[in-house]
Formats: sequence, C-alpha cells, structure tokens
Amino acid sequence: MDIQCTVYPISSSGLIYFYSYIIDLLSGTGFLEETGLFYGHYTIDGVKFQNFTYDLPLAYLLSTIVYLALSLLWIVKRSVEGFKINLIRSEEHFQSYCNKIFAGWDFGITNRSTANLKHSSLRYELRADLEEERIRQKIAERTSEETIRIYLLRLFLNCVVLAVLGACFYAIYIATIFSQEHMKKEIDKMVFGENLLILYLPSIVITLANFITPMIFAKIIHYEDYSPGSEIQLTILRCVFMRLATICVLVFTLGSKITSCDNEICELCGYNQKLYPCWETQVGQEMYKLMIFDFIITLAVTLFVDFPRKLLVTYCSSWKLIECWGQQEFAISDNVLGIVYGQTICWIGAFFSPLLPAIATLKFIIIFYVKELSLLYTCQPSPRQFRASNSNFFFLLVLLIGLCLAIIPLTISMSRIPSSKACGPFTNFNTTWEVIPKTVNTFPSSLQSLVHGITSEAFAVPFFIIICLIMSYFIALAGAHKRVVVQLREQLSLESRDKRYLIQKLTEAQRDARNQLD
Repeated sequence: MDIQCTVYPISSSGLIYFYSYIIDLLSGTGFLEETGLFYGHYTIDGVKFQNFTYDLPLAYLLSTIVYLALSLLWIVKRSVEGFKINLIRSEEHFQSYCNKIFAGWDFGITNRSTANLKHSSLRYELRADLEEERIRQKIAERTSEETIRIYLLRLFLNCVVLAVLGACFYAIYIATIFSQEHMKKEIDKMVFGENLLILYLPSIVITLANFITPMIFAKIIHYEDYSPGSEIQLTILRCVFMRLATICVLVFTLGSKITSCDNEICELCGYNQKLYPCWETQVGQEMYKLMIFDFIITLAVTLFVDFPRKLLVTYCSSWKLIECWGQQEFAISDNVLGIVYGQTICWIGAFFSPLLPAIATLKFIIIFYVKELSLLYTCQPSPRQFRASNSNFFFLLVLLIGLCLAIIPLTISMSRIPSSKACGPFTNFNTTWEVIPKTVNTFPSSLQSLVHGITSEAFAVPFFIIICLIMSYFIALAGAHKRVVVQLREQLSLESRDKRYLIQKLTEAQRDARNQLD
C-alpha cells in the first residue's frame, strides 16, 4: 500500500468563521466528520478485553448485515400476512359488498364527526367497487379498435413518464457532479449561502423532483382510462420509483466519481484518492444531508405552509383564491411514501454512517408528533381514501422494494470498490468483504471445511434444486387447495339452491293446506 493513499486532510487550519459550525452541523463536515457519526472515525484496532479481543472490522460489517437481514425478515413476514388477507378479500367481490354493507360499521364510534367520516369512507369504497365493476364491464365490451387506441395512448403516456423520469435523473446527475467538483473549495472563498447551496444542491434537486413529478403523474393518469383503485396504485408506484430511483442515481453517480481515475495515484489506490481520501465518510455525509434536508423540508412545509393555509381558509374564506385553494387534505399514501423514502436513505447510509439509524429514529418521532398536530388542526380527510384492506400489504411491498434497492449499492461498495486506505476499520483490506474470508481462515480446520463446503457450488446447486422442489410442492398444494375451495363454493351454491327449492315447496304445501281448510 502506497503512503500517498493514506493521506487524509480532515481538519482545516487558520481562521474559522462562526457560520462554519452551522454548515458542519447541516452537512456532516468539520467537527462532525471526526465523530462516531461517520465511517472514518472507526479504526482497525480491536478492543482488547481480558479473555478476548473484540474484532472491530468484523463487528462493523456484521452489524450492518444483521441490521439489513432483520429488516428483510420482518418486512417479508409482515408482507406475507398482508398478502394472505389481501388475497382472501379479493377472492369474491360479492362477499366484499356484503361485508361492507352488513359488517362495515364500527359500533365503537360515539362522535358525530367520526361517524360522518366513517359514512364517507364506506360510501367511497362502495362507489369505488361499483366503478371498478363498471370499468370491468366496459373493458369486456371494448372493440378491437378501442383497445388498440387505449394501449397506444398508454404507451405514449408511459413514454412521457419515462422522459420526465429521465430528465429528473439527468438533473440529479448534473447536480451531483457539480456539487462534488465545487465543494472542495476553501470555505473562505465562498459566502455562507453559496457554500450551503453547493453542499445541498443534490438534495435540493432530489426534493424538487419528488415534489413536481407526483403532480405530473396525477395529471397523466387521468388520460389512461384506469379504474380508481388502479389509478391510485399506479400513481403511487410511479412516485415510489421516482423517490427511490433518485437516491440510487445519487449513489451510483458518487460511485462513478469515486472509481474514476485520471492519475497514477488513483490507479494505485483503486479509487479517486485526491477527491475522496475517505470516500465512505463522504457517501455517509451525502446520506446525512439527504436525511437532514428531508427533515427540514417536512417541518417547514408543515409549520409555514399548512398552518398558515388553515388560518387563511378559516378567516379569509370569502376570498375566491383562498376558496379555490381550500383546506389541506391529509393523504395517507403520500405520508407513508415519505417514510419509505427516509427509511431507504437510512438503510443505504447505515454502513457509511453507523449512527444514522438513531438520527432517523429521532427524526421520525418528531415528524410523527408534528404530523399529528397538523392532522388534528389543519387537515381534512382526503375524499379519495386509500383502502385499508390493500394499504398494509401495498406499503410493505413498497418498503421491501426500498430495502432491495438499498442492498444493491451496499453490496457493490462492500465487494467491488476498494476500501479507503486513509480511514476506517478496513484500511488493511482491499475490499470490505475481505474481512470475512480472513476471519474464516482463523477457524479450526474442520469448521473451515464446513464453511467452505456450504459456500461452494457443490452445495449451492443441490440446495437450489431442493428449494425449487419444495416450492413446486407448495405451489401444487396451493393449487389443490384452491380447487377444493372452488368445489366447496359450488357445493354451497347448490345447497343454497336446494334450500330455496325446499322452502318454495314447503310454502306451496302450506298454501295448499290453507286452501283445503278454507
């Protein structure tokens, strides 16, 4: 390892402006960069106890893997439960109508406004069900020309959506490149606002993209001729893809800058050591800035937009503009997507900024109570509510997508990009993942053979075949159960017809008996 790869100019000397501490707090640079908040603070030295040595590099890597694995298991478990409920409720539309009409009321409601809200919710769900039935009938009655026209229109509108997404991704790419190239200037060459703008430029562009694109998608979806439920789900999926893909674009842009080499030192170190002497810390700083900026924007919108809007609607309702603006609606789907966005940032940044999950937890707690106040005092229920029967499974599925997207850049950074030689617990390893084979080599020979056998192709191929056979068995079993359910439904239908026939005959017999007595 060349000595030039270990150079890490972290602290600045000379006069420090008073506002530099504010910049450091908002961007994670300066005094925060030297704390345990970021990757660069941790060293390769283990913590020695009386009987053993705590291997810090191994613990650092395994804690991230365990954190992501537990998140994955919890989401999959909850998603499977929600999928079962969703599958049962979507099997029979007539049963859904009966449940809403005869068992949809909550008898624990004692407040009139809550009762009116429940009435509105039931009416909306029934209207949505009937509208979906109408759409299904309309689809069944379409001619070939109408079907081709609609699909061509949808194809064109999806091309427009892709163009909007591409423009947003390109803007994020340009903003990230510009920010990374200019943020290395000395702080005394820039004023406070300029420096902060340069540091937060990618976060600002991402936030603007997340704010503008949902409005565009909401306008486009009206021309695609979907059912109300499909409109909501497709719009949310597009917004989810937009939010999560923007983070991935930022991360992969940083990765391309980190691995782009234009000199001999860069080739020697394996990464751009001149711009990124401790690239893991700088990636963590970007995730930290995204988290902080999202928190600031959420608070600012709630405090300086929603509350004044409520006051204007309450006391200036006679104004035409205020009347058209109306009261803020509390959209559950938008708020949940904001949580998914913040959680995805937390997952990606957990490796580069180990204390970021704690910051995210504190952020979500504060936002929860702020949103609660906003909901109680400034918002009205949305007229188009997202169905509770579908929401749990759908949002967990979105969260699962966010976790999968977070795992991809983390896996690449751990296994492909050389670890920093100037900071962090992996300075003696070419990549972060190398700590695992090195640790395995310290095991007893029998345990090493077991681990190597489990991770070999000779074990993986039979294991994959067995898993496929088990999946085939359960799929066949599920198909058999489904056929049994269909047969039982047919049997119930026949029994109901028999009962109806018997009741009809009994009624006729009673009528004949009365006629004979008369």
